Amino acid sequence: MEPAAIAEPPVSDGVQTPQITVTPLDRASKDPIGLLPGTVTGLPRTMWSASPEDILVTLVRAERVDTLPAIQDFMKVLMLAEADPPLGAGPEGALFLARVDKLLDLAALDQAKALIEEATPDTPALFRRWFDVALLTGSEDDACDVIKNTPSIAPTYPARIFCLARNGDWSAAALTLNTHRVLGDINPQEEALLSRFLDPELYEDEPPLDPPDRVSPLTFRMHDAIGEPLITSTLPVAFAHADLRTTTAWKSQLEAVEKLARFDAISQNVLQDVYTARTPAASGGIWDRAEVFQTFDAAVATGDLAAIAQSLPPAWDAMRRARAEVPFAKLYGEPIYDLGLAGQAGEIAALVGFLSANYEDVALSAGAARANPFLAAIARGVPQEVAVSTPKELAIQSAFNGAPVPPVLQTLVDEGRLGEALLRAIAMFNAGFAGDSGAITDALALFRSVGLEDLARRASLQLMILERPT
Repeated sequence: MEPAAIAEPPVSDGVQTPQITVTPLDRASKDPIGLLPGTVTGLPRTMWSASPEDILVTLVRAERVDTLPAIQDFMKVLMLAEADPPLGAGPEGALFLARVDKLLDLAALDQAKALIEEATPDTPALFRRWFDVALLTGSEDDACDVIKNTPSIAPTYPARIFCLARNGDWSAAALTLNTHRVLGDINPQEEALLSRFLDPELYEDEPPLDPPDRVSPLTFRMHDAIGEPLITSTLPVAFAHADLRTTTAWKSQLEAVEKLARFDAISQNVLQDVYTARTPAASGGIWDRAEVFQTFDAAVATGDLAAIAQSLPPAWDAMRRARAEVPFAKLYGEPIYDLGLAGQAGEIAALVGFLSANYEDVALSAGAARANPFLAAIARGVPQEVAVSTPKELAIQSAFNGAPVPPVLQTLVDEGRLGEALLRAIAMFNAGFAGDSGAITDALALFRSVGLEDLARRASLQLMILERPT
């Protein structure tokens, strides 16, 4: 029997290679990535999803960072929240990058680093930010290990040269410097700094370099490495983290901790540790602030009521000048508000208590309520029960007394654009610093209407207690 015929196309006498077009799949957006789930923030995952990406990016970038601690804290929550991508979000994750940048503006380096690492710094834009944070926090070796394995991800040629040296390959670093100098990829200022970094002995008798026109975390780190450190007082606040190292002079640590405290960018325990690290060796300014802080801290530790009453007023005055009232309240608000202090010390203890996390408990104490009835009423959420007269007081009272949410914000909420509404409300509240009391009412009304009662109360208390520039 003959085998059955197999139906198949005829065999070709020639071979042609088809033209194949390869299109990579879009990289997944990093926008949904966050560190705080909705169960922690109380915010829905959909808070960004109905708003155009470009609008959200513009709003995030425009938010001021030198504002009240309650607003700073809430901005961090928004930036760290898990949420669905906005409308028109691309694979580059523009909103995610704006969120990281705002955390860096707020000097929240640990949070920014954790957020980047949760997303994996596998794009040049994200790796550059991760590298900058690593340089400011002293963890650059981890970033340099990544550059060693993936040289193309280095944000700049100086970064690649720096990491070659950090990884111990000094000859390759020198060769790379010379190559890119010839190619014109490195400017003269970068070349001078890198040359000293790679071989400092050659320049021992040379005068110090001129300060760079633009200070990046990398230039800052290399200037420090060659023994020509740059002063951080004129640099963005995030650079102050570098001065918290134990190898830094105590005065520089004190200045850094005060600068970071203004942005609530350090824990209150770091503030306490730095202020009490040593005995002031001089007087005036920051030395006096450290001295009175230490005196008060010692009085609280011993529980001596007379010493607490005597040392609290100068300590509070020092914290007001340093704009570190809220970290101070986190440390001492609970221990002192119910001690029954009288006179000026009692009034200050009430203020410190109102700035603490236990502000509502403080409001229920008879002493605090007598010291400032309006603050006690805000803390209980009923400021309308107290007669007031100033525009700021009336603005707060109106928000808690049924003032409607402005239509422009309510419409956004109704359309599911909650995140956008919150960003605009924050901007409104900050505008109240300049005397726009109506904006304060509008922002607080929005916060309360979406369930952010704690934010509304803390922001109102801080608005009344803290002295901040407009």
